[in-house]
Amino acid sequence: MPSDRMASFEAFGCDPAELSSPAPEARRSSGPVTGPEERAPSYWLPGLGAAAVLAAIAASAAWVYGVPGRGAASAFSLLFGAAFGILMQRGRFCFYCMFRDLIERRDPRPFYSLLAALAVGSVCYVVIFSAFLPTPTPGRLPPDAHIGPVSWALPAAGIAFGLGMTLSGACISGHLYRLGEGYTRAPFALAGAVIGFGAGFFSWRTLYLATISKAPVPWLPHALGYSGALAVQLAAIGLIALLLTRYLPGARAVPQAGPQSAAAATAPAAGNEPLSSDCSADPAQLRALAAVLSTLPPESPSPAPGPSPQPSPAPSASPASGVPLAELWQRIFVQRWSPGITGAAVGVLGALAYFRVAPLGVTSQLGSIARTWLTDAGLLAGRLNGLDAFRGCVTMVVHTISDNGLFISALTAASFAMAVVGRRFKLSRLTVKGAVSALGGGILMGWGSMIALGCTVGTLLSGIMAFSLSGWVFFGSVLAGVWAGLKLGLHRLV
Repeated sequence: MPSDRMASFEAFGCDPAELSSPAPEARRSSGPVTGPEERAPSYWLPGLGAAAVLAAIAASAAWVYGVPGRGAASAFSLLFGAAFGILMQRGRFCFYCMFRDLIERRDPRPFYSLLAALAVGSVCYVVIFSAFLPTPTPGRLPPDAHIGPVSWALPAAGIAFGLGMTLSGACISGHLYRLGEGYTRAPFALAGAVIGFGAGFFSWRTLYLATISKAPVPWLPHALGYSGALAVQLAAIGLIALLLTRYLPGARAVPQAGPQSAAAATAPAAGNEPLSSDCSADPAQLRALAAVLSTLPPESPSPAPGPSPQPSPAPSASPASGVPLAELWQRIFVQRWSPGITGAAVGVLGALAYFRVAPLGVTSQLGSIARTWLTDAGLLAGRLNGLDAFRGCVTMVVHTISDNGLFISALTAASFAMAVVGRRFKLSRLTVKGAVSALGGGILMGWGSMIALGCTVGTLLSGIMAFSLSGWVFFGSVLAGVWAGLKLGLHRLV
């Protein structure tokens, strides 16, 4: 690639090697291998490293199963955390990325992953609820389900959380899995979340007495029964999915040819870019960069006289499917998984986690750290009226790692394993401004999580799966917060 193009990519904060590398098919048909720099990379070493990490998680689960006071709940927490980390890393199941792509790029494809998770999880939750609570009698709720109160404090918490996501570059679960990829802003955001939980504890008494204590706890099956609640929820999810189809690639009208330059014709339209592997690049900058580069002359030299080179032989194929092993490896460990498959798997995992341990959530351990420190310092006496009576990502005074702590530890470790095997682990560049903005965003997310009794995983994902109206209110509020943060340009404070 000529130096001027390299400079153009670097000016926009892109990795020239990643963006300019040909697709696997192009590499296979580009001619014979002529030097060591063109050889396909060896996958065995990172594969063995990833296998060792996952084996260590499995061994830890087997060991903790026999520890007195731990048992099956702790073992399943490790296994479910690892599964969630794999799905998040390979499927890029990041709430901030989904919302940002939808708002800025008008690309709903990642968002469909969330809709699929909610739809599949809702169906699975109904089956479990029917066994735990055959008749949804008013006044009774399924055990441990994330069904919370709805007051004006909930949307306030959701907006704060959405602003914090935008400012820090990810939600709390996103920071946990991106920590495994080497995202250096993640530790500052997670530390900020602990501080934010502390601020939430100090403001809880005021909000509880003013509004939360008198707020209803709506659960859709109380009014509609299980079948009615499932029908209404699936209809709402389906309607959202239908409305977003207008933004899918191919659903828009192709512009007519005119006097515009070829650069405008060849630049990708919003929503027509390939699914992004992460959410660190600014889509508007990428589209502008594509338009600039399309005006440059072709870089390929004229072919030399002589016979055309013979294509290199295809890699060995899998005996079962006939798919080349290198391509199969790319599909599983390198390429982003399908949003629909990822979302459906998250929905099933959410139901299994609820059935065996607790609803999916990632903030209980972080909040418990803040609560324990403040309680030991004698600063929380009489400040947490009614908190322990509500459902959600419960915080406790603990001096050891909880099952939720095991869950998020396995999540980060499994994400690291997948990042290594997919060659995505790389320490990101950290600036003072990026660290400070991540810390500030984490504080907003921690405060919002404490007041909302959970984050985008606990209150939004697990709450909506459980047919809680609080989950839908938090969903809309977080989306509004992200929209406001993007309009304010908070995501550029890196």
